[in-house]
Amino acid sequence: RLILKDFLKRSFWAVKGLKTRLFLGKSAKKRYLCPLVLKHLFRMDSKRVLFISQEIHPYLPENKISSTTLALAKKTNNSGHQVRVFMPRFGVINERRHQLHEVIRLSGMNVVINDMDMPLIIKVASVPGARMQVYFIDNEEYFKRKFTYTDADGKYFEDNDERTLFFSKGAIDTVEKLGWKPDVIHVHGWMSALVPMYLKLFQSENPIFKDAKVIFSAYDNGFDGTLGPKLKAGMEFDEIDSSLTEGLEAPTSVELQKLAAKYSDVLILGEENTDEVADYAKSIGVEVIDGSAFMDQPEEAIKVYESLLVESDAE
Repeated sequence: RLILKDFLKRSFWAVKGLKTRLFLGKSAKKRYLCPLVLKHLFRMDSKRVLFISQEIHPYLPENKISSTTLALAKKTNNSGHQVRVFMPRFGVINERRHQLHEVIRLSGMNVVINDMDMPLIIKVASVPGARMQVYFIDNEEYFKRKFTYTDADGKYFEDNDERTLFFSKGAIDTVEKLGWKPDVIHVHGWMSALVPMYLKLFQSENPIFKDAKVIFSAYDNGFDGTLGPKLKAGMEFDEIDSSLTEGLEAPTSVELQKLAAKYSDVLILGEENTDEVADYAKSIGVEVIDGSAFMDQPEEAIKVYESLLVESDAE
């Protein structure tokens, strides 16, 4: 019976929605497990999935990345897994409307950016219609302005390089402070692109992160031009070897996404026009999955998570 129970937990998606006929014990009496019971069994072995994304609906307008992140997080949460979601607290987000509030127990943290201690403020809100919270990475210097990536004239902010560093490092530090150990970390978009690298280089022995599988989703929502030199300078200040930051003096959004793919276990193509990132990932042996339909079929993404976890268990 224990073997059968373990099989059912691992095979939940194959049997969900079906009446499963079991013959248990010598009496060979027919018993049925309805989907609700199967879900209960599976929930006992639920996993922790961390989403780190630069945009999430409804806090920012609907687009491919914001809608996909929301759909995947909600579906994962509704499937019995534990979920945490992180995004930047851009100044355009209405705190009163979305009922954001500061997490006091996480106050007092700083993130070092190029030899400067930048205060890290963590806020949280509940997603409407879902039992799920979103954590917001905030700093008045980087995110108070009432824009996302560009000013009123459409010009990209010169400090987007430092903002990228701050968000990526701040999200990792906050998860560690929470003491929440993820099984899967799904990273979305160029502003989150340093997360896989920093996890692999600095957190490989950290009990919170060392066993996590890292997935990066690439999107065709990059910026025009390049980021500034403070990205590379900040990475090298963090003692990342210069050989690993080569070519990042003025990185494009594609180059950032290639960097993320390099340090990920799986690359997901979130939409079309990401062929350059896909080709690079394949050339270095990273698995590439077409996830352009995941926004409408989020259950397909969960199958990817679970396949990674089954492989991890087998190891």
